[in-house]
Amino acid sequence: MTWQRASRPPPMGEAERNAIVATCEALIRDVLKPRFLPEIRPTDWNYPIDIRGDWRGGRYRFMQRYRSGMAHNRGEEFDAPFARLDRMGPDRFDIQWMRHTGQWWRLHTGLTLAEALHILETDGILHPV
Repeated sequence: MTWQRASRPPPMGEAERNAIVATCEALIRDVLKPRFLPEIRPTDWNYPIDIRGDWRGGRYRFMQRYRSGMAHNRGEEFDAPFARLDRMGPDRFDIQWMRHTGQWWRLHTGLTLAEALHILETDGILHPV
């Protein structure tokens, strides 16, 4: 196996970043939450309470927020990322999936934002648990 240094994507303007975030948040609001979290059902274990996103360093992570119902840590919350969009250039994205090992795994490369969001909506491996 040969290692190669990844090149940095070209810089992005604030308007492009805001458009990406707004589009991803619309997917969460209009598709993911209604389909995968129509209501919150407390349990004695960890249970999902929200689906949200987070932009960091050219990447947008899709996360499910959990709350603990266990006696020893009742009410504590944590995020579990399940998919990520990596901006590789103007309107070019890679899709990463969070494996059970805690490592990101690239599943798709070189997609437009529209293509990437369609895959996030339709590919079951990229859906929240």
